[in-house]
Amino acid sequence: MNWYLKVLKQYADFNGRARRKEYWMFVLFNTIFAFIAMILDNVLGIAIEGVGYGPLYGLYALAVFIPGLAVGVRRLHDVGKSGWMMLIVLIPLIGAIWLLVLMATDSNPEENQYGGNPKEVTV
Repeated sequence: MNWYLKVLKQYADFNGRARRKEYWMFVLFNTIFAFIAMILDNVLGIAIEGVGYGPLYGLYALAVFIPGLAVGVRRLHDVGKSGWMMLIVLIPLIGAIWLLVLMATDSNPEENQYGGNPKEVTV
């Protein structure tokens, strides 16, 4: 949970590097909270017919869009890639697979143009 909160505290920080653990813990908790929002939409009866989610999910997705994008860019920085590599996902199928591989790749152990290795810094 601390990793999720760390990402939210760095709301629009696109500079620096993010460890694999920081990125994937954010993805995990983001997915859990999104499912909770969808369930609440359905339980409260405010879900849109045929879609399965409603305004609570929409507000949550809107609130975490920028932090999610920022942690993704920082994760790409950690493997030595530009944040613009996020746009690779626009290539059908291959782009999403390539981005997944980049997000799962281990950090560059040395300092790169985006900063020092975050594994060496205690959180």
